[in-house]
Amino acid sequence: MIVRHEAPIRILSLLVGLVVAAGLLTACGDDGPPTIDYVVDARISTYNANTVSGNADGALMATTRLLPGFSLLGPAGQVIPDRDVGTVTEVPGRVLTLRYDFSPQAVFSDGVALDCDDLLLAWAAMSGRLPGFTPVTTAGYRDIDRVDCAAGDKSATVTFAPGRDYRDWLGLFGAGTMLPAHVVARDAGVPDVVGPIRGADRPALTRIAQAWNTGFDLAFGPVDHADFPASGPYRIDRYSRSGGLVLVPNDKWWGDRPETSRVVIWGRGTDATRRLPDGKFDVVDVTTGIIDGDVAGSPGASGTASPARALGVEELVLAGRGVFGDLRMRQAFASCVPRADLARDFGGGAPVWNLRVQSPADNLAGQMNGEFGQNYQQPDVERARGLVRAATGQGAADQDPGVDGTSATGATLQPRTVRIGYLAPTPRWQRMTAAIAASCRAAGFVVVDASAPDLRPGALGKEVDALIVAGGASFAAAGAADPSRDAYALRGGDPLNLSGTREPQVSRGVDQFAVTVSAPDRLRLTRSIENATWSTMPSIPLFAAPRTRQWKDRVGNVAAGLGRNGTGWNMDRWMIRG
Repeated sequence: MIVRHEAPIRILSLLVGLVVAAGLLTACGDDGPPTIDYVVDARISTYNANTVSGNADGALMATTRLLPGFSLLGPAGQVIPDRDVGTVTEVPGRVLTLRYDFSPQAVFSDGVALDCDDLLLAWAAMSGRLPGFTPVTTAGYRDIDRVDCAAGDKSATVTFAPGRDYRDWLGLFGAGTMLPAHVVARDAGVPDVVGPIRGADRPALTRIAQAWNTGFDLAFGPVDHADFPASGPYRIDRYSRSGGLVLVPNDKWWGDRPETSRVVIWGRGTDATRRLPDGKFDVVDVTTGIIDGDVAGSPGASGTASPARALGVEELVLAGRGVFGDLRMRQAFASCVPRADLARDFGGGAPVWNLRVQSPADNLAGQMNGEFGQNYQQPDVERARGLVRAATGQGAADQDPGVDGTSATGATLQPRTVRIGYLAPTPRWQRMTAAIAASCRAAGFVVVDASAPDLRPGALGKEVDALIVAGGASFAAAGAADPSRDAYALRGGDPLNLSGTREPQVSRGVDQFAVTVSAPDRLRLTRSIENATWSTMPSIPLFAAPRTRQWKDRVGNVAAGLGRNGTGWNMDRWMIRG
């Protein structure tokens, strides 16, 4: 038996700051217990970060230390084992087999044990094998052949299918993935989730899936704590538009106690954007340009991470139907989008990024970046017009517009409307959309700003034709050091593939990429995938997603988090300096 020896997460906290005694000061001058105000660009509308909407909203930025798992993403987006929850052991054999052992002390805040039921539910919901569930992706979980355990067991054995040794296996069943199965069972009206999953009880599974999909929705107003038990160092106390999401210590937590007795998370829909220009925050992690003007500077040791280290890439995801149902229309639109200008004006100093699989933080990606997308650096209106003519059958004269929107012969154009959606309000994305509209008008496209504060990924192909996301189909923080999971945004049939386009060569490449360890082989697969996606154009990569990460010097032990869990990856170690 081979055991992975890793340092406990509480030891890693010593790397992010010098431990100092917690003071009696109250952060930001508010009355009440010592409080750290954390402003994020996540829309905290659910406790479940694993659905398409929960992932897009950036819910993991809030739930990482509420629902810990066997691992979490560290400051550089790397996978860190969390020994407080339990251990993962590789079992020697012909196929990848893992033994998960929960800590004997591991319980939810309502006193119910964290056990096999929670792990099995996570696999069932995200494996893609059972109907009704709406996971954001099946990456990794689809490769698991079976999970062996009985209801209530404090251990489980996970066996992968032959040849499907998922490279990023340590990231499975990580923070945010193991929701309280006993709450799901209660809502579904079953004694436990294990029996229906094992027995393929379709009526019960339908109710279980519904409870998993929507039973953890969060709204402003009274919080029923029985519906949102926590398994981490913090639990939810209350949630309101004016007061934010208030977290307090979980008195059932068996690990090191949180350093601060109260953390308030201010997400989209609260008064988060009002706090940013006034400096009414202690820690902030938001997309750059979420407000007009600059986020109020802080005197602390913080700053926006370098674009070279970014794990998320801002991109336009194009619907595979409607105006972009024809490949030539997708290529035409890509031909008029001013990618270089957008990177210069809105990318925070980042260059144009041409890769969809590898992030700018990858050491080998930089040399590959120039190999792709060179025909789409600057707008080529003539090529765009030609592609539109070929796709629509319009005459050449009708596609030669003048400044007043008519053709050179005076004939009225037959423009194609493109609705670009993004989460509003975000002034930077608003200006980006306007710049795209100005550039693409000459190619016969009328670009409409279709942003909304309640926009969902499911709007793509229905209410909108393109979405601005930050990689990994997220409107908020995105990315991880290992790109295996996010590569499924290109795989046909995976929920992370918002475009809905299917290219067999790309899907095969993603499947192989996820189980390939050799660096040369992964580079070869990356080139193959990129060549195919530039030919099929499911999305238009733009630049490293610019984010503003700051914190006040009164708060210690903060380390900017570059992954999709954001800077709150270790919020239980944050402390108010005395």
